[in-house]
Order: sequence, then C-alpha cells, then structure tokens
Amino acid sequence: MKQGCTAEGLEQMQRGWAAIQTTGVKLNRGYFLARLAEALMYAGQPDTGLTVLAEALAFIHTSGERWWEAECHRLWGECLLAQNEPTHQAGEAAVRFQHALDIARHQQARSLELCAAMSLSRLWQQQGKRQEARQLLAQVYDWFTEGFDTADLQEARALLEKLNQA
Repeated sequence: MKQGCTAEGLEQMQRGWAAIQTTGVKLNRGYFLARLAEALMYAGQPDTGLTVLAEALAFIHTSGERWWEAECHRLWGECLLAQNEPTHQAGEAAVRFQHALDIARHQQARSLELCAAMSLSRLWQQQGKRQEARQLLAQVYDWFTEGFDTADLQEARALLEKLNQA
C-alpha cells in the first residue's frame, strides 16, 4: 500500500479478508481489521477505515484478544487526521494517540509504544509543541538498544532530528 499500489493492494486485502471470514476463524481478527483500516486510510477512505476500526475494537473488547488494541486506537487517531477537516479532529486524535500509548506501555509493547509516540509527537509538532513532542519521542526511542535498521526506528530517528532543529 505504501509503495504506490494502493487500489490493487486494497483490493487484495479486501479479498483476503473476505476469504478469512468464510473460514469462521476469529484469531487475530483485530489485527487483520486494523491492517485493512490502515489500507483504507492510505487509499483516501478514512471514514470507512474508522468503521472497520470500530468493528476491530468491538471484537477486541468482546474476545479479550487485546494484543493489537493500542494500534487500533493509534490508527483511529490517524484516520481522524486523514479526514477532510483534520484540524477539527486534532483533539480526539490526541486522545486516541495517548490512549494507544498508555495501552502499549501497560502491555510493555515497545514497538507499538514507539508508533503511538511518533503519531502523538507529529501532531504536537504541527501544533507547535515541539519540546513536548521531542521529549516524548526521545523517552521512548532511548529505550531501544537494537533494531535501529528497522523502518519504525529509522522514522523515529528522523523525526527526532527534525524536532531537535530549532
């Protein structure tokens, strides 16, 4: 999806999701729905992404399969910001990002914590809260001792460098 094949990738994901549903499998349902919602967001359909995330969160709460809950809340915030009037959604997006951060911390899910911190830091940066954004992201980034060649840590490092510039 992020590599430019948005329509084709989304179509493949939707076909895959339909096939999974026919099997009756429930395991990892929140994860699959979150990935579909993210693809919808990248395809310019954040409202549909929110609908899919609502389904994912409903499943997570009824099933107790909470390992992808933080990411669902983070993606909710990203979908809100991807809507036509993102400035009207910034407050709710910040709440979703903070909730995702709290859940990831509670679960000790460091990668999900990093993603939530990046989302919240980007929002704060746009709002002129550069110092708060840098402090939050640095705190999470500094926890890592390896894996610096991964996309998430490279993205976090680039954002930190940007936030460090005056």
